[in-house]
Amino acid sequence: MSVSSAVRLYFLRRGEAKMVDRLANSEANSKRIQVVEGCFGAAGQPLVIPGRVLIGEGVLTKLCRKKPKARQFFLFNDILVYGNIVIQKKKYNKQHIIPLESVTIDTVADEGDLRNGWLIKTPTKSFAVYAATATEKSEWMSHIGKCVGDLLEKSGKAPTGEHAAVWIPDSEATLCMRCQKIKFTPLSRRHHCRKCGYVVCGPCSDKKFLLPSQSSKPVRVCEFCYLQLASAGGGMGLGPRSDSYSRSGSKFNNVSDDEDEEDSSD
Repeated sequence: MSVSSAVRLYFLRRGEAKMVDRLANSEANSKRIQVVEGCFGAAGQPLVIPGRVLIGEGVLTKLCRKKPKARQFFLFNDILVYGNIVIQKKKYNKQHIIPLESVTIDTVADEGDLRNGWLIKTPTKSFAVYAATATEKSEWMSHIGKCVGDLLEKSGKAPTGEHAAVWIPDSEATLCMRCQKIKFTPLSRRHHCRKCGYVVCGPCSDKKFLLPSQSSKPVRVCEFCYLQLASAGGGMGLGPRSDSYSRSGSKFNNVSDDEDEEDSSD
């Protein structure tokens, strides 16, 4: 698996730590960030703030729940931003902003066409991305790690210990990964447990549990994770609800609550 656009880095040497501070107040850096901000249009959040530096940018392949997709990524000294490529790699939408203080990265072993990948893990969401070459992977991981380290050093905070599960792609599960009995069909849809990331059937995921790092409301979890969470004394679980989790005739039998996660959880 590869992408056509190489990573473009403005801050190239790990030893040039003071370069970021010099770039922070430079006109060139401000113009670069303004260009990125403009590429997302009015729907994107403002990106120009004092002290923020654009470190690099490039196209990575993000492993989404249905299939891998190319996404444009922008690495700043304090945040990681990515979005859907809309027009010839010059316009983007679905802007996502990830604070780097909460990021942990782990390499992913090459497997088939999925090569040069690593995990971007945060308490809210975690996912895998893949670069076109091993060199690009090394550059991305090196610079992300350096930015995270610098932020934690300045703030005095400890690295994040908790992170959301990486969702297993739909294509890797033809049967429910918990009961191993129900086969997925147009009528028996796939769901994702927000705790373990497994692809599960409706009956195996008919409960909700409050995971504060992911949502202010209880979210879908599988039976196995629900029992573990409840036994740990969380007390925030919700049992089956006839208005939303009925096993027959409800909207969830026809439309998975995860169906639009290409965008909402991308």
